[in-house]
Amino acid sequence: MERVDLPLSQLTLAQKLDLMETLWADLSRDEKTLDSPDWHQAVLKDREKELEDGSATVSEWKDAKERIKRNVSCD
Repeated sequence: MERVDLPLSQLTLAQKLDLMETLWADLSRDEKTLDSPDWHQAVLKDREKELEDGSATVSEWKDAKERIKRNVSCD
């Protein structure tokens, strides 16, 4: 496969995010061909265990969205 070089340093953040969304949409068109790596299952099991034993910290979705909005800027 031929490597594609993009001028990433010349793209704005908005352009990079648009490119990422376009790539993800193309990759996920047929999710059966997109296998999760083995470590994903391990992380999910660890997080489930933390929820069960009470060591996980969780947030209400409304609060999490506000925190994300405060910490992420697309300028």
